[in-house]
Amino acid sequence: MISAVFSTTTLRRWFSVLLASILAIALSGCTLSQFKTEAAQVPQIVFRNPGDPQSFNYAMNQASPTVFGYIYDGLITENGVTADIEPALAESWEISEDSKQIVFTLREGLKWSDGEPLTTDDVVFTYNDIFFNERIPTDFRDVLRIGESRALPKVRKLDDRRVEFTVPETFAPFLRTVGGVAILPEHALREAVFTNNRDGKPKFLSTWGTDTDPKKIIGSGAYTLESYTPYERVIFRRNPYYWRKDAQGNPQPYVERLIWQTVESSDTGLIQFRSGGLDLLEIAPSSFQLLKREEKRGNFTIKNGGPDFGTNFITFNLNKGRRKGRPLVDPIKSRWFNTLAFRQAVAYALDRQAMINNVFRGLGEFQDSPISVQSPYYFSPKEGLKVYDYNPEKAKELLLGAGFKYNNKNQLLDADGNRVRFTLLSQAGSRISDSIGSQLKSDLSKIGIQVDFTPIDFAVMIDKVLNTLEWECYFGLITGGIEPNSGANIWLPDGQFHPFNQKPQPGQPPIEGREVADWEEEIGRLYIQGAQEVDEAKRKEIYAETQRLAQEYLPFIHLVNPLSLTAVRDRIQGVKYSALGGTLWNVYELKAMD
Repeated sequence: MISAVFSTTTLRRWFSVLLASILAIALSGCTLSQFKTEAAQVPQIVFRNPGDPQSFNYAMNQASPTVFGYIYDGLITENGVTADIEPALAESWEISEDSKQIVFTLREGLKWSDGEPLTTDDVVFTYNDIFFNERIPTDFRDVLRIGESRALPKVRKLDDRRVEFTVPETFAPFLRTVGGVAILPEHALREAVFTNNRDGKPKFLSTWGTDTDPKKIIGSGAYTLESYTPYERVIFRRNPYYWRKDAQGNPQPYVERLIWQTVESSDTGLIQFRSGGLDLLEIAPSSFQLLKREEKRGNFTIKNGGPDFGTNFITFNLNKGRRKGRPLVDPIKSRWFNTLAFRQAVAYALDRQAMINNVFRGLGEFQDSPISVQSPYYFSPKEGLKVYDYNPEKAKELLLGAGFKYNNKNQLLDADGNRVRFTLLSQAGSRISDSIGSQLKSDLSKIGIQVDFTPIDFAVMIDKVLNTLEWECYFGLITGGIEPNSGANIWLPDGQFHPFNQKPQPGQPPIEGREVADWEEEIGRLYIQGAQEVDEAKRKEIYAETQRLAQEYLPFIHLVNPLSLTAVRDRIQGVKYSALGGTLWNVYELKAMD
Protein backbone atom coordinates (compact mmCIF):
# COMPACT_ATOMS: atom_id res chain seq x y z
CA MET A 1 0.00 0.00 0.00
CA ILE A 2 1.12 3.70 -0.12
CA SER A 3 2.01 4.05 3.71
CA ALA A 4 0.52 1.38 3.64
CA VAL A 5 1.63 1.41 1.70
CA PHE A 6 3.55 4.84 0.31
CA SER A 7 4.60 1.92 4.41
CA THR A 8 1.21 -1.89 4.55
CA THR A 9 4.32 1.45 4.90
CA THR A 10 6.11 4.97 3.87
CA LEU A 11 5.96 8.31 1.91
CA ARG A 12 6.72 11.38 4.03
CA ARG A 13 6.03 15.02 3.48
CA TRP A 14 7.59 18.20 4.69
CA PHE A 15 6.56 21.69 3.52
CA SER A 16 9.01 24.59 3.50
CA VAL A 17 8.02 27.54 5.63
CA LEU A 18 9.47 30.96 6.28
CA LEU A 19 11.73 31.16 9.28
CA ALA A 20 9.55 33.83 10.80
CA SER A 21 6.60 31.45 10.93
CA ILE A 22 8.42 28.30 12.01
CA LEU A 23 7.54 28.35 15.68
CA ALA A 24 4.00 29.47 15.03
CA ILE A 25 3.41 26.50 12.75
CA ALA A 26 5.38 23.99 14.76
CA LEU A 27 3.83 24.83 18.07
CA SER A 28 0.44 25.84 16.64
CA GLY A 29 -0.12 28.62 19.11
CA CYS A 30 1.34 26.85 22.14
CA THR A 31 4.56 28.07 23.67
CA LEU A 32 7.43 25.83 24.71
CA SER A 33 6.90 26.87 28.30
CA GLN A 34 3.32 25.60 28.12
CA PHE A 35 4.53 22.24 26.83
CA LYS A 36 7.15 22.00 29.56
CA THR A 37 4.61 22.92 32.22
CA GLU A 38 2.22 20.25 30.94
CA ALA A 39 5.03 17.69 30.78
CA ALA A 40 5.84 18.38 34.42
CA GLN A 41 2.21 17.77 35.39
CA VAL A 42 1.45 14.82 33.12
CA PRO A 43 4.05 12.26 31.95
CA GLN A 44 4.06 12.66 28.19
CA ILE A 45 6.10 12.16 25.04
CA VAL A 46 5.97 14.72 22.25
CA PHE A 47 7.05 13.52 18.81
CA ARG A 48 6.96 14.83 15.27
CA ASN A 49 5.02 13.44 12.34
CA PRO A 50 5.41 15.12 8.95
CA GLY A 51 1.72 14.92 8.11
CA ASP A 52 -1.78 14.39 9.44
CA PRO A 53 -3.54 11.01 9.68
CA GLN A 54 -5.69 10.40 6.62
CA SER A 55 -8.30 8.23 8.33
CA PHE A 56 -9.33 6.78 11.68
CA ASN A 57 -10.81 3.76 9.85
CA TYR A 58 -8.21 1.00 10.03
CA ALA A 59 -9.70 -1.16 7.27
CA MET A 60 -10.10 1.71 4.79
CA ASN A 61 -6.81 3.50 5.33
CA GLN A 62 -4.25 3.51 2.49
CA ALA A 63 -1.77 6.13 3.63
CA SER A 64 0.67 6.94 6.37
CA PRO A 65 1.36 8.21 8.95
CA THR A 66 -1.40 6.49 10.93
CA VAL A 67 -2.70 6.40 14.48
CA PHE A 68 -3.41 2.67 14.46
CA GLY A 69 -0.23 1.37 16.06
CA TYR A 70 -1.13 3.29 19.22
CA ILE A 71 -4.86 2.51 19.45
CA TYR A 72 -5.15 -1.10 18.24
CA ASP A 73 -3.63 -4.49 18.99
CA GLY A 74 -3.79 -7.70 16.99
CA LEU A 75 -3.94 -11.28 18.20
CA ILE A 76 -0.16 -11.37 18.05
CA THR A 77 2.56 -8.76 17.68
CA GLU A 78 6.02 -8.57 16.15
CA ASN A 79 9.04 -7.72 18.25
CA GLY A 80 10.41 -4.47 16.87
CA VAL A 81 14.04 -5.57 17.22
CA THR A 82 14.06 -9.32 16.51
CA ALA A 83 10.82 -9.58 14.44
CA ASP A 84 9.87 -12.59 16.60
CA ILE A 85 6.16 -13.30 16.98
CA GLU A 86 4.90 -12.56 20.48
CA PRO A 87 1.48 -12.86 22.17
CA ALA A 88 -0.82 -9.83 22.19
CA LEU A 89 -4.63 -10.07 22.50
CA ALA A 90 -4.17 -13.82 22.19
CA GLU A 91 -2.23 -15.31 25.08
CA SER A 92 -1.50 -18.50 23.12
CA TRP A 93 -2.22 -20.41 19.93
CA GLU A 94 -2.12 -23.97 18.66
CA ILE A 95 -1.26 -24.92 15.07
CA SER A 96 -2.47 -28.23 13.64
CA GLU A 97 -0.01 -30.83 12.35
CA ASP A 98 -0.91 -30.09 8.72
CA SER A 99 -0.47 -26.33 9.39
CA LYS A 100 -3.95 -25.60 8.03
CA GLN A 101 -5.60 -24.63 11.29
CA ILE A 102 -4.78 -22.24 14.10
CA VAL A 103 -6.78 -21.89 17.30
CA PHE A 104 -6.10 -18.66 19.18
CA THR A 105 -6.96 -18.30 22.85
CA LEU A 106 -7.70 -14.73 23.91
CA ARG A 107 -6.54 -13.34 27.22
CA GLU A 108 -9.11 -13.43 29.97
CA GLY A 109 -10.97 -10.21 30.73
CA LEU A 110 -9.99 -8.21 27.64
CA LYS A 111 -11.83 -4.91 27.22
CA TRP A 112 -12.22 -2.23 24.61
CA SER A 113 -11.22 1.32 25.44
CA ASP A 114 -14.85 2.10 26.33
CA GLY A 115 -14.93 -0.73 28.87
CA GLU A 116 -16.97 -3.17 26.76
CA PRO A 117 -15.76 -6.82 26.67
CA LEU A 118 -13.47 -7.82 23.80
CA THR A 119 -14.27 -11.39 22.79
CA THR A 120 -13.97 -13.78 19.88
CA ASP A 121 -17.18 -12.25 18.50
CA ASP A 122 -15.08 -9.20 17.68
CA VAL A 123 -12.44 -11.36 15.98
CA VAL A 124 -15.02 -13.14 13.82
CA PHE A 125 -16.70 -9.82 12.97
CA THR A 126 -13.39 -8.20 12.02
CA TYR A 127 -12.54 -10.94 9.55
CA ASN A 128 -15.83 -12.24 8.20
CA ASP A 129 -17.78 -8.98 8.11
CA ILE A 130 -15.02 -6.43 7.35
CA PHE A 131 -11.83 -7.88 5.86
CA PHE A 132 -13.61 -10.64 3.91
CA ASN A 133 -16.57 -8.48 2.93
CA GLU A 134 -16.36 -7.88 -0.84
CA ARG A 135 -18.46 -4.74 -0.44
CA ILE A 136 -15.65 -3.18 1.60
CA PRO A 137 -12.55 -2.30 -0.48
CA THR A 138 -9.71 -3.07 1.89
CA ASP A 139 -6.09 -3.89 1.07
CA PHE A 140 -6.01 -6.53 3.82
CA ARG A 141 -8.03 -8.94 1.69
CA ASP A 142 -5.20 -9.30 -0.87
CA VAL A 143 -2.72 -10.28 1.83
CA LEU A 144 -5.11 -12.82 3.35
CA ARG A 145 -6.04 -14.68 0.15
CA ILE A 146 -4.70 -18.21 -0.17
CA GLY A 147 -3.13 -19.96 -3.17
CA GLU A 148 -4.26 -20.10 -6.78
CA SER A 149 -7.92 -20.11 -5.79
CA ARG A 150 -7.40 -16.89 -3.84
CA ALA A 151 -9.69 -18.34 -1.17
CA LEU A 152 -9.96 -16.63 2.18
CA PRO A 153 -9.47 -18.36 5.55
CA LYS A 154 -12.52 -19.65 7.40
CA VAL A 155 -12.96 -18.04 10.80
CA ARG A 156 -15.31 -19.38 13.46
CA LYS A 157 -15.90 -18.89 17.16
CA LEU A 158 -15.33 -21.85 19.43
CA ASP A 159 -16.22 -20.00 22.63
CA ASP A 160 -15.77 -16.50 24.09
CA ARG A 161 -12.00 -16.93 24.27
CA ARG A 162 -11.15 -19.35 21.49
CA VAL A 163 -11.36 -18.68 17.76
CA GLU A 164 -10.40 -21.00 14.92
CA PHE A 165 -8.81 -20.03 11.59
CA THR A 166 -8.73 -22.64 8.82
CA VAL A 167 -7.15 -22.44 5.37
CA PRO A 168 -7.91 -24.79 2.43
CA GLU A 169 -4.22 -25.35 1.64
CA THR A 170 -0.84 -24.78 3.23
CA PHE A 171 -0.17 -21.08 3.78
CA ALA A 172 3.32 -20.44 5.11
CA PRO A 173 2.75 -16.94 6.54
CA PHE A 174 -0.52 -18.09 8.13
CA LEU A 175 0.26 -17.16 11.75
CA ARG A 176 2.02 -13.86 11.09
CA THR A 177 -0.62 -12.76 8.58
CA VAL A 178 -3.91 -13.56 10.28
CA GLY A 179 -2.60 -12.78 13.73
CA GLY A 180 -0.93 -9.51 12.97
CA VAL A 181 -3.80 -7.28 11.86
CA ALA A 182 -5.87 -5.19 14.25
CA ILE A 183 -9.12 -6.50 15.73
CA LEU A 184 -12.04 -4.06 15.42
CA PRO A 185 -15.01 -3.54 17.78
CA GLU A 186 -18.25 -5.17 16.65
CA HIS A 187 -20.45 -3.20 19.04
CA ALA A 188 -19.20 0.10 17.60
CA LEU A 189 -19.06 -0.78 13.90
CA ARG A 190 -21.64 -3.48 13.16
CA GLU A 191 -24.43 -1.06 12.24
CA ALA A 192 -22.16 0.85 9.83
CA VAL A 193 -21.13 -2.39 8.10
CA PHE A 194 -24.69 -3.62 7.58
CA THR A 195 -26.44 -0.31 6.85
CA ASN A 196 -26.25 1.30 3.42
CA ASN A 197 -25.91 4.96 2.53
CA ARG A 198 -27.92 6.70 -0.20
CA ASP A 199 -25.66 5.22 -2.86
CA GLY A 200 -26.37 1.69 -1.67
CA LYS A 201 -22.88 1.25 -0.25
CA PRO A 202 -22.06 0.32 3.36
CA LYS A 203 -21.92 3.33 5.67
CA PHE A 204 -18.71 1.79 6.97
CA LEU A 205 -16.88 3.19 3.94
CA SER A 206 -17.28 6.71 5.33
CA THR A 207 -17.27 5.77 9.04
CA TRP A 208 -14.54 6.99 11.36
CA GLY A 209 -13.01 9.52 9.02
CA THR A 210 -10.78 12.18 10.50
CA ASP A 211 -13.84 14.40 10.93
CA THR A 212 -15.13 11.98 13.60
CA ASP A 213 -14.92 13.03 17.24
CA PRO A 214 -11.70 11.21 18.28
CA LYS A 215 -13.23 10.21 21.62
CA LYS A 216 -15.73 8.07 19.68
CA ILE A 217 -13.00 5.90 18.15
CA ILE A 218 -12.94 2.63 20.10
CA GLY A 219 -9.68 0.71 20.30
CA SER A 220 -7.77 -1.98 22.15
CA GLY A 221 -4.25 -0.54 22.14
CA ALA A 222 -2.12 1.18 24.73
CA TYR A 223 -3.67 4.57 23.96
CA THR A 224 -6.94 6.15 22.93
CA LEU A 225 -7.53 9.19 20.77
CA GLU A 226 -8.24 12.25 22.88
CA SER A 227 -8.21 15.04 20.30
CA TYR A 228 -7.21 15.89 16.76
CA THR A 229 -6.52 19.34 15.40
CA PRO A 230 -5.81 19.25 11.64
CA TYR A 231 -2.37 20.53 10.64
CA GLU A 232 -1.45 20.82 14.32
CA ARG A 233 -1.52 17.70 16.48
CA VAL A 234 -3.08 14.44 17.60
CA ILE A 235 -3.24 13.79 21.35
CA PHE A 236 -3.41 10.25 22.71
CA ARG A 237 -4.43 9.38 26.26
CA ARG A 238 -3.47 6.24 28.15
CA ASN A 239 -6.07 3.49 27.75
CA PRO A 240 -7.26 2.61 31.29
CA TYR A 241 -8.51 -0.79 30.06
CA TYR A 242 -5.30 -1.86 28.33
CA TRP A 243 -4.42 -5.48 29.03
CA ARG A 244 -0.65 -5.24 29.53
CA LYS A 245 0.95 -5.29 33.00
CA ASP A 246 4.62 -5.38 33.90
CA ALA A 247 6.34 -8.15 35.89
CA GLN A 248 5.30 -6.49 39.15
CA GLY A 249 1.66 -6.31 38.09
CA ASN A 250 1.68 -2.55 37.39
CA PRO A 251 -0.60 -1.46 34.54
CA GLN A 252 1.00 -0.31 31.30
CA PRO A 253 1.62 2.01 29.53
CA TYR A 254 3.40 4.19 32.05
CA VAL A 255 3.31 7.43 30.04
CA GLU A 256 -0.05 9.17 30.39
CA ARG A 257 -0.09 11.08 27.13
CA LEU A 258 1.44 11.05 23.65
CA ILE A 259 1.43 14.16 21.50
CA TRP A 260 1.83 13.72 17.75
CA GLN A 261 2.91 17.16 16.59
CA THR A 262 2.28 17.73 12.90
CA VAL A 263 5.42 19.48 11.74
CA GLU A 264 5.56 19.27 7.98
CA SER A 265 8.94 20.90 7.48
CA SER A 266 12.01 18.94 8.57
CA ASP A 267 13.74 22.27 9.24
CA THR A 268 10.91 23.24 11.57
CA GLY A 269 11.14 19.88 13.34
CA LEU A 270 14.86 20.36 13.86
CA ILE A 271 14.37 23.82 15.38
CA GLN A 272 11.60 22.60 17.64
CA PHE A 273 13.67 19.62 18.85
CA ARG A 274 16.71 21.78 19.56
CA SER A 275 14.55 24.23 21.53
CA GLY A 276 13.07 21.43 23.66
CA GLY A 277 9.61 21.17 22.12
CA LEU A 278 10.03 17.58 20.92
CA ASP A 279 11.22 14.49 22.75
CA LEU A 280 11.89 12.40 19.64
CA LEU A 281 13.05 13.37 16.16
CA GLU A 282 13.81 11.32 13.08
CA ILE A 283 17.06 12.82 11.84
CA ALA A 284 17.69 13.82 8.26
CA PRO A 285 21.28 13.18 7.16
CA SER A 286 21.80 16.92 6.74
CA SER A 287 21.11 17.38 10.47
CA PHE A 288 23.24 14.54 11.79
CA GLN A 289 26.55 16.34 12.32
CA LEU A 290 24.88 19.34 13.94
CA LEU A 291 22.89 17.25 16.40
CA LYS A 292 25.79 14.88 17.09
CA ARG A 293 27.78 17.82 18.47
CA GLU A 294 24.85 18.79 20.71
CA GLU A 295 24.05 15.37 22.24
CA LYS A 296 25.55 15.98 25.67
CA ARG A 297 24.50 19.60 26.05
CA GLY A 298 21.01 18.88 24.73
CA ASN A 299 20.46 15.80 26.93
CA PHE A 300 19.62 13.48 24.09
CA THR A 301 21.12 10.45 22.34
CA ILE A 302 21.22 9.69 18.62
CA LYS A 303 20.28 6.09 17.89
CA ASN A 304 21.28 4.35 14.65
CA GLY A 305 18.93 1.60 13.51
CA GLY A 306 20.86 0.68 10.36
CA PRO A 307 19.43 0.95 6.82
CA ASP A 308 15.89 2.23 6.73
CA PHE A 309 13.16 -0.42 6.70
CA GLY A 310 11.58 -0.26 3.27
CA THR A 311 12.48 0.98 -0.18
CA ASN A 312 12.45 4.16 -2.22
CA PHE A 313 12.19 4.19 -5.97
CA ILE A 314 10.90 5.76 -9.13
CA THR A 315 8.29 3.94 -11.17
CA PHE A 316 6.79 4.51 -14.60
CA ASN A 317 3.11 4.09 -15.38
CA LEU A 318 3.05 0.95 -17.53
CA ASN A 319 -0.74 0.85 -17.82
CA LYS A 320 -1.75 0.69 -21.49
CA GLY A 321 -5.44 0.99 -20.67
CA ARG A 322 -8.09 3.54 -21.60
CA ARG A 323 -11.07 5.02 -19.81
CA LYS A 324 -14.00 6.06 -21.99
CA GLY A 325 -11.67 5.83 -24.96
CA ARG A 326 -9.03 8.13 -23.43
CA PRO A 327 -5.58 6.65 -22.78
CA LEU A 328 -4.40 6.83 -19.18
CA VAL A 329 -0.90 7.60 -20.47
CA ASP A 330 0.01 9.45 -23.68
CA PRO A 331 0.50 6.55 -26.17
CA ILE A 332 3.84 7.99 -27.30
CA LYS A 333 5.19 8.05 -23.73
CA SER A 334 3.56 4.72 -22.93
CA ARG A 335 5.64 3.13 -25.69
CA TRP A 336 8.81 4.52 -24.09
CA PHE A 337 7.86 3.40 -20.60
CA ASN A 338 6.93 -0.10 -21.76
CA THR A 339 10.26 -0.52 -23.56
CA LEU A 340 12.49 -2.52 -21.25
CA ALA A 341 15.68 -0.97 -22.64
CA PHE A 342 14.31 2.48 -21.77
CA ARG A 343 13.71 1.56 -18.13
CA GLN A 344 17.10 -0.13 -17.88
CA ALA A 345 18.78 2.90 -19.44
CA VAL A 346 17.17 5.15 -16.86
CA ALA A 347 18.47 2.85 -14.11
CA TYR A 348 22.02 2.97 -15.48
CA ALA A 349 21.83 6.75 -15.79
CA LEU A 350 21.17 7.38 -12.09
CA ASP A 351 24.24 8.18 -10.00
CA ARG A 352 23.19 6.60 -6.74
CA GLN A 353 26.59 7.01 -5.08
CA ALA A 354 26.35 10.75 -5.68
CA MET A 355 22.87 10.60 -4.19
CA ILE A 356 24.26 8.97 -1.04
CA ASN A 357 27.12 11.46 -0.85
CA ASN A 358 25.19 14.63 -1.63
CA VAL A 359 21.63 14.02 -0.44
CA PHE A 360 22.32 11.68 2.49
CA ARG A 361 25.78 12.98 3.46
CA GLY A 362 27.22 9.48 3.14
CA LEU A 363 24.65 8.04 5.58
CA GLY A 364 23.02 5.54 3.27
CA GLU A 365 23.36 2.36 1.25
CA PHE A 366 22.29 1.15 -2.20
CA GLN A 367 18.86 -0.46 -2.40
CA ASP A 368 18.50 -2.98 -5.23
CA SER A 369 15.57 -5.12 -4.13
CA PRO A 370 11.87 -4.62 -3.41
CA ILE A 371 12.35 -6.65 -0.22
CA SER A 372 13.86 -4.91 2.79
CA VAL A 373 17.42 -5.82 3.71
CA GLN A 374 16.26 -6.81 7.22
CA SER A 375 14.09 -9.61 5.84
CA PRO A 376 15.54 -13.15 5.80
CA TYR A 377 14.12 -13.37 2.25
CA TYR A 378 16.23 -10.49 0.96
CA PHE A 379 18.34 -11.54 -2.04
CA SER A 380 21.54 -9.52 -2.20
CA PRO A 381 23.78 -8.45 -5.10
CA LYS A 382 26.49 -10.65 -3.57
CA GLU A 383 24.16 -13.62 -4.11
CA GLY A 384 23.60 -12.68 -7.74
CA LEU A 385 20.93 -9.95 -7.80
CA LYS A 386 21.30 -7.76 -10.88
CA VAL A 387 22.41 -4.19 -10.19
CA TYR A 388 22.53 -1.05 -12.28
CA ASP A 389 25.73 0.74 -11.37
CA TYR A 390 26.12 4.24 -12.74
CA ASN A 391 26.99 3.96 -16.41
CA PRO A 392 25.58 6.70 -18.66
CA GLU A 393 27.39 5.32 -21.71
CA LYS A 394 25.69 1.96 -21.20
CA ALA A 395 22.39 3.84 -20.88
CA LYS A 396 22.94 5.59 -24.22
CA GLU A 397 23.93 2.30 -25.85
CA LEU A 398 20.67 0.69 -24.70
CA LEU A 399 18.60 3.62 -25.95
CA LEU A 400 20.25 3.66 -29.38
CA GLY A 401 19.78 -0.10 -29.63
CA ALA A 402 16.06 0.35 -28.91
CA GLY A 403 15.59 2.82 -31.78
CA PHE A 404 16.03 6.11 -29.95
CA LYS A 405 18.36 8.73 -31.41
CA TYR A 406 20.01 12.04 -30.56
CA ASN A 407 19.70 15.40 -32.30
CA ASN A 408 22.51 17.93 -32.67
CA LYS A 409 21.66 19.35 -29.22
CA ASN A 410 22.21 15.93 -27.61
CA GLN A 411 18.49 15.69 -26.89
CA LEU A 412 16.99 12.21 -26.93
CA LEU A 413 14.33 11.54 -29.57
CA ASP A 414 12.31 8.43 -30.23
CA ALA A 415 12.23 6.73 -33.64
CA ASP A 416 9.44 9.07 -34.76
CA GLY A 417 11.35 12.19 -33.77
CA ASN A 418 9.44 12.92 -30.56
CA ARG A 419 11.48 14.60 -27.81
CA VAL A 420 11.77 12.26 -24.80
CA ARG A 421 10.31 14.20 -21.91
CA PHE A 422 8.16 13.16 -18.97
CA THR A 423 6.81 14.45 -15.65
CA LEU A 424 8.23 13.09 -12.39
CA LEU A 425 5.86 13.51 -9.45
CA SER A 426 6.96 13.69 -5.83
CA GLN A 427 5.35 14.54 -2.53
CA ALA A 428 5.73 18.25 -1.92
CA GLY A 429 7.66 19.76 0.96
CA SER A 430 10.49 17.31 1.59
CA ARG A 431 13.96 18.73 1.18
CA ILE A 432 15.28 15.21 0.65
CA SER A 433 12.65 14.45 -1.99
CA ASP A 434 13.40 17.76 -3.67
CA SER A 435 17.13 17.00 -3.67
CA ILE A 436 16.56 13.52 -5.09
CA GLY A 437 14.23 14.93 -7.72
CA SER A 438 16.80 17.54 -8.72
CA GLN A 439 19.51 14.92 -9.07
CA LEU A 440 17.25 12.60 -11.08
CA LYS A 441 16.50 15.50 -13.41
CA SER A 442 20.21 16.30 -13.76
CA ASP A 443 21.29 12.68 -14.22
CA LEU A 444 18.73 11.99 -16.94
CA SER A 445 19.53 15.22 -18.75
CA LYS A 446 23.02 13.78 -19.31
CA ILE A 447 21.48 11.08 -21.51
CA GLY A 448 19.24 13.58 -23.26
CA ILE A 449 16.00 13.05 -21.33
CA GLN A 450 14.11 16.09 -20.06
CA VAL A 451 12.44 15.52 -16.69
CA ASP A 452 9.78 17.92 -15.45
CA PHE A 453 10.12 17.46 -11.70
CA THR A 454 6.77 18.31 -10.10
CA PRO A 455 6.28 18.06 -6.31
CA ILE A 456 2.57 17.96 -5.48
CA ASP A 457 0.33 17.65 -2.44
CA PHE A 458 0.22 14.16 -0.92
CA ALA A 459 -3.55 13.76 -1.31
CA VAL A 460 -3.37 14.80 -4.96
CA MET A 461 -0.58 12.30 -5.57
CA ILE A 462 -2.55 9.48 -3.96
CA ASP A 463 -5.55 10.35 -6.14
CA LYS A 464 -3.47 10.26 -9.32
CA VAL A 465 -1.74 6.99 -8.49
CA LEU A 466 -4.75 5.05 -7.21
CA ASN A 467 -7.81 6.71 -8.70
CA THR A 468 -7.41 8.71 -11.91
CA LEU A 469 -4.34 6.64 -12.86
CA GLU A 470 -3.24 9.51 -15.09
CA TRP A 471 0.42 10.01 -14.28
CA GLU A 472 3.74 9.27 -15.96
CA CYS A 473 6.42 8.70 -13.30
CA TYR A 474 6.67 9.24 -9.56
CA PHE A 475 9.20 9.05 -6.75
CA GLY A 476 7.88 7.12 -3.77
CA LEU A 477 8.58 5.07 -0.67
CA ILE A 478 7.15 1.74 0.45
CA THR A 479 7.55 0.45 3.98
CA GLY A 480 8.89 -3.07 4.17
CA GLY A 481 7.84 -6.27 5.83
CA ILE A 482 9.72 -9.23 7.24
CA GLU A 483 7.25 -11.55 5.49
CA PRO A 484 7.25 -11.03 1.69
CA ASN A 485 3.57 -11.95 1.46
CA SER A 486 2.81 -8.62 3.11
CA GLY A 487 3.61 -7.17 -0.31
CA ALA A 488 1.13 -9.39 -2.14
CA ASN A 489 -1.19 -6.44 -2.73
CA ILE A 490 1.70 -4.77 -4.61
CA TRP A 491 2.91 -7.70 -6.70
CA LEU A 492 -0.28 -9.53 -7.65
CA PRO A 493 -1.50 -8.05 -10.97
CA ASP A 494 -4.98 -7.63 -9.49
CA GLY A 495 -3.69 -6.38 -6.14
CA GLN A 496 -5.25 -3.33 -4.57
CA PHE A 497 -1.94 -1.47 -4.85
CA HIS A 498 -0.12 -2.49 -8.02
CA PRO A 499 0.89 1.06 -8.91
CA PHE A 500 2.91 0.56 -12.08
CA ASN A 501 -0.09 -1.15 -13.75
CA GLN A 502 -3.01 -0.41 -11.44
CA LYS A 503 -6.39 -2.02 -11.94
CA PRO A 504 -9.48 0.10 -11.18
CA GLN A 505 -10.36 0.49 -7.53
CA PRO A 506 -13.82 -0.80 -6.50
CA GLY A 507 -16.52 1.54 -7.72
CA GLN A 508 -14.29 3.20 -10.31
CA PRO A 509 -14.97 3.24 -14.06
CA PRO A 510 -13.60 0.21 -15.92
CA ILE A 511 -10.36 0.27 -17.88
CA GLU A 512 -10.31 -1.03 -21.44
CA GLY A 513 -7.15 -2.51 -22.89
CA ARG A 514 -5.11 -2.98 -19.71
CA GLU A 515 -2.40 -5.54 -20.43
CA VAL A 516 -0.43 -7.64 -17.96
CA ALA A 517 3.09 -8.59 -19.05
CA ASP A 518 4.38 -12.16 -18.80
CA TRP A 519 7.00 -11.21 -16.20
CA GLU A 520 4.31 -9.40 -14.21
CA GLU A 521 2.13 -12.51 -14.21
CA GLU A 522 5.12 -14.64 -13.23
CA ILE A 523 5.98 -12.50 -10.21
CA GLY A 524 2.35 -12.73 -9.09
CA ARG A 525 2.40 -16.51 -9.55
CA LEU A 526 5.60 -16.80 -7.53
CA TYR A 527 4.11 -14.75 -4.69
CA ILE A 528 1.25 -17.23 -4.53
CA GLN A 529 3.68 -20.16 -4.66
CA GLY A 530 5.88 -18.61 -2.00
CA ALA A 531 2.96 -18.36 0.38
CA GLN A 532 2.14 -22.05 -0.22
CA GLU A 533 5.67 -23.34 0.43
CA VAL A 534 6.53 -24.26 4.03
CA ASP A 535 10.14 -25.32 3.40
CA GLU A 536 12.14 -22.21 4.30
CA ALA A 537 14.99 -22.88 1.87
CA LYS A 538 12.55 -23.31 -0.99
CA ARG A 539 10.62 -20.19 0.06
CA LYS A 540 13.81 -18.15 -0.03
CA GLU A 541 14.58 -19.36 -3.54
CA ILE A 542 11.06 -18.52 -4.72
CA TYR A 543 11.27 -14.97 -3.37
CA ALA A 544 14.82 -14.68 -4.73
CA GLU A 545 13.36 -15.33 -8.16
CA THR A 546 10.76 -12.60 -7.67
CA GLN A 547 13.61 -10.21 -6.88
CA ARG A 548 15.57 -11.36 -9.94
CA LEU A 549 12.56 -10.68 -12.17
CA ALA A 550 11.83 -7.34 -10.53
CA GLN A 551 15.41 -6.19 -11.10
CA GLU A 552 15.49 -7.49 -14.66
CA TYR A 553 12.23 -5.83 -15.75
CA LEU A 554 12.31 -2.83 -13.40
CA PRO A 555 8.70 -2.02 -12.56
CA PHE A 556 10.41 -0.12 -9.73
CA ILE A 557 13.83 1.46 -10.16
CA HIS A 558 15.21 1.33 -6.63
CA LEU A 559 17.51 4.04 -5.38
CA VAL A 560 19.16 4.17 -1.93
CA ASN A 561 18.30 3.53 1.68
CA PRO A 562 19.29 6.19 4.21
CA LEU A 563 20.40 5.08 7.64
CA SER A 564 17.58 5.12 10.16
CA LEU A 565 18.58 7.74 12.74
CA THR A 566 16.57 9.14 15.63
CA ALA A 567 17.38 11.55 18.44
CA VAL A 568 15.79 10.63 21.79
CA ARG A 569 15.70 12.78 24.94
CA ASP A 570 17.57 11.10 27.76
CA ARG A 571 14.51 11.47 29.98
CA ILE A 572 12.67 8.95 27.78
CA GLN A 573 13.67 5.56 29.12
CA GLY A 574 13.10 2.07 27.74
CA VAL A 575 13.56 2.87 24.04
CA LYS A 576 14.64 -0.14 21.98
CA TYR A 577 15.25 1.54 18.67
CA SER A 578 15.55 -0.27 15.35
CA ALA A 579 14.84 0.45 11.70
CA LEU A 580 12.25 -2.32 11.85
CA GLY A 581 10.23 -1.15 14.82
CA GLY A 582 11.20 2.50 15.07
CA THR A 583 11.20 4.40 18.36
CA LEU A 584 7.72 3.74 19.74
CA TRP A 585 7.09 0.09 18.89
CA ASN A 586 7.29 -0.74 22.63
CA VAL A 587 5.54 2.45 23.75
CA TYR A 588 3.74 0.56 26.52
CA GLU A 589 7.00 0.13 28.47
CA LEU A 590 8.51 3.56 27.92
CA LYS A 591 8.89 5.97 30.82
CA ALA A 592 9.09 9.76 30.70
CA MET A 593 11.17 10.95 33.67
CA ASP A 594 10.99 14.46 35.11
